[in-house]
Amino acid sequence: MYIFKTNVLTRFLMRRFFGSFFIVMLTVCGIIFAVTFVERLSSNPDALSTLFDAWKRLLEYIPMFLPLTVFMGTLLVSYSLTKSSELIIISGAGLSPYQIVRPFLIGATLIGIFASTVLNPYAVNLATSNLTGHQLKLIDDAIWLRETSDNGFLTLRATDMNVEKQDIIFYNVNVFLQNKEFKLQERISANNAKLSYSGLDINDATTLNSDGVTNKSSKHIDTKLNPRTVLDRYLKPDQISFWKLPVFIKKMNAIGVITRGHLVQFWTLLFLPLTMMAMVMLGMAFAQTKQRRNYSFGVKFSLGILTCFALYFIVNLFNALGTTGTLPPLIAIIAPQIIIIAASCVFITSFDTI
Repeated sequence: MYIFKTNVLTRFLMRRFFGSFFIVMLTVCGIIFAVTFVERLSSNPDALSTLFDAWKRLLEYIPMFLPLTVFMGTLLVSYSLTKSSELIIISGAGLSPYQIVRPFLIGATLIGIFASTVLNPYAVNLATSNLTGHQLKLIDDAIWLRETSDNGFLTLRATDMNVEKQDIIFYNVNVFLQNKEFKLQERISANNAKLSYSGLDINDATTLNSDGVTNKSSKHIDTKLNPRTVLDRYLKPDQISFWKLPVFIKKMNAIGVITRGHLVQFWTLLFLPLTMMAMVMLGMAFAQTKQRRNYSFGVKFSLGILTCFALYFIVNLFNALGTTGTLPPLIAIIAPQIIIIAASCVFITSFDTI
C-alpha cells in the first residue's frame, strides 16, 4: 500500500514538474522564435523560408538555454506547490527535501536523454543539410584540400562551398597538380567545381600546363576525396550528431587530427542528464522556504537567474580548459556539475536542519 502511494505521489510531482517546464520552455522558445523570425525576414525570399530558417536557429539555441529552462521550471513548480500548501502537506507526511526532489530529478534526466539522443541529431541533420563555407571552420578564410597519390599531389583551394544533396560545389576554385618531385604540372582555375563520389568535375576550366600553354575546357579528375571526407575535415564539433561523434573521433585520431573539442562536445552531450539534474538541485536550493503566504518568489527567481548566468560563464571556462587541453575533457565537463550538486545538497541539508 505504501509503495502504491509513493508511486502516485511520484507521478503527481513529475506531472507538475513537466507542466512547469513546458510552460517555461514554450515561453522562452516563443520569444526567441519571434525575434529570430523578424530578424531573418529581410534575408529570405518568403515567409515560409523565414519560418524554416527561424526554426533551424531555434534548435541551435535550445542547448544554450535548456539548463536555464530546467532551473526556472523547478523554481516555478516549487513556488506553485508552496502557494497551494501541497508542498507543506507532502513535507508533513514525512518526506524529506531529497525525497521530494527525486521525481524532479527523474524528469530532468529524461529531458537530458531526449535532448542528447533525439533533439541533437535532428537539429544537426537539419543544420548541416545545406552547409556553406561560412558555417565551416576554415583555414585563412579559404577551403584547402590536399591529396597524395601514386601519381603525385593534388591541392585545391576555394573561397566558398555549398552542399547540394550528395555533392559539394566549390566556388572560385584553383587546383594545383604536382608530380612526385613536387613539380607543378597543371594549374586549373574555374568559377566552380563539383566534387562527387565519382571524382572532381570542373566546367569551363582554364588550364595552364608546365609548358606555359593555356587552354579552356571541362575536366574530370579522379580523386579519393569525396564529400564525406571533406565535411569530416571541416565540420565543427557541434555540427556532428551525438550518435556519430564516437566513430568520428576515432577516425580523426587515427589520422592524427586533434579532437579535444569533439571530445568536449561528446562528453557534454553524454552528461547532459547530469547537467539537468544539477540545475534541478540548484532550483530546489533556491526554492527552500518556511513561508507560504509571503514567499519571495520574485527575489529568489531573480537571484537564481543571475546565479545561472554566472554558472554559464564558469561552465564555458571549464569547456575552454578542456578544449585547449589544460584539463582532461571528461573532468572539464563533469566537475562543474558535481560542484553545483554538492553545493546545493549542502545548502538544502543546512536549511532543512535549521
